[in-house]
Amino acid sequence: MTAESTTYSSRLRLPSRATPYVFALYMAIIMAFLMCLVITIAEFGLDEHYLENVMNAYRLAMPSAFVCVLVVRPIVARLVAWTVRAR
Repeated sequence: MTAESTTYSSRLRLPSRATPYVFALYMAIIMAFLMCLVITIAEFGLDEHYLENVMNAYRLAMPSAFVCVLVVRPIVARLVAWTVRAR
């Protein structure tokens, strides 16, 4: 690894204090999309408008999921701490 590539990759990274927000964003992106795929097929079936219906649902689901993950994450962290024994 060259000095130039090390400098370039470190510029693309966010500070560690952004971790909860980046986690929430990635979780919301992935989970909202997966849920839209499943719920759309359950409600409307698999037809020629399937992906269009998924994306219409996703436009609402993704921002909602992001806010929900931000709100629920501290609660889940406490539940995990109560449930899992520390080493």
